[in-house]
Amino acid sequence: MRYLLDVNALVALGFLNHEFHERVARWLLSLRKGKPYEILTCPITELGFVRVLSQAPQYGLTVAQSKTLLVRLKKQRAVSFQFIADDHDISRLPVWAKTGRQTTDGHLAELARGHGSVLATLDERIPSSFVIPE
Repeated sequence: MRYLLDVNALVALGFLNHEFHERVARWLLSLRKGKPYEILTCPITELGFVRVLSQAPQYGLTVAQSKTLLVRLKKQRAVSFQFIADDHDISRLPVWAKTGRQTTDGHLAELARGHGSVLATLDERIPSSFVIPE
């Protein structure tokens, strides 16, 4: 199975003090016991990681520190990351994306599907996504 992490799942995995870090880490550990899997990122999720960590005061990181953290996360051996190109234009936005807040989720869900994967998220409101279990 191939999973494209959404921004929140990637932030939770990469920032040890995140409230959902353990949840995402446990899920990834559970994957090791099953069938082969891949964890994916894309331009939107990587940029979102840097944006969230550098804008939110509770994290206290600069853009450079956030970038360094993500590069280190992707190089560690516990999880093998693959980067996918964002080759979808607006014509692929799903019909369920009716508000501005749903556009990125819809785009990522379709991008994942287009690359033979599923969007892995902590958000239960994204159709056709995989909600990382508690």
